[in-house]
Amino acid sequence: MTAEWLGLPTRALDCLKYTYKLRERGERVTTSAMRERLQSLEPDGQLSEATVTQLFKWLAEKGYVNHTKYHGVELTAAGERLAAELVRHHRLIELYLVRELGYSLDAVDAEAERLEHAISEEFEDRLDARLGYPTEDPHGDPIPSRSGEVVAAETQPLVDLECGRRAVVRRVYDDDAALLRYLADLGLVPGASVLVRDKAPFGGPLRVHIGDPDDGQEHAVGPQVAAGVRVTLLAE
Repeated sequence: MTAEWLGLPTRALDCLKYTYKLRERGERVTTSAMRERLQSLEPDGQLSEATVTQLFKWLAEKGYVNHTKYHGVELTAAGERLAAELVRHHRLIELYLVRELGYSLDAVDAEAERLEHAISEEFEDRLDARLGYPTEDPHGDPIPSRSGEVVAAETQPLVDLECGRRAVVRRVYDDDAALLRYLADLGLVPGASVLVRDKAPFGGPLRVHIGDPDDGQEHAVGPQVAAGVRVTLLAE
């Protein structure tokens, strides 16, 4: 953990981290989107959009973000570096909790939130080595390197997968524990083989075969759920 990091409030660091994650998903970083995510870390208090706006302005004054009114927020080079470091901590911890301690996918995000601000750079390096220098966390999210670089596989949302094409689940979003439990019940977790049998018209559910071609199960999966599951095509 850098000395620069130690001088920033936890909420400010979390704001940088969520800016990184929203951009990673191709979403615009708005005041309302950030308030929703920061509020999830402070369930006992009420966080207003005005407070988030002031936080954006403060981070902009410190040189960590560029904040354009009505157009959202973007990370500066300094903000990118700190955000990537925090995301790296979070995702290494998640992988350790799942692989070494048997945590479920829906439980690791909250636990990693409590630990990510506390570990040192030495602990980070030892954790990285113990895990074999991984490039993905248990949800399939890329783990930034020490220099901030990521290795991201080419993926597409399950909802866009053509009927009859087989793919493998590569990534599931980690910010909704209830959804992760539902996906685990269906078997829609990273590493699972999937094939879309049919798509109902007018935004109806997908009929998805999950598992090996000669085994597995079929489930009806709503398009909103399928949009949050990213897959990689398998060679035909």
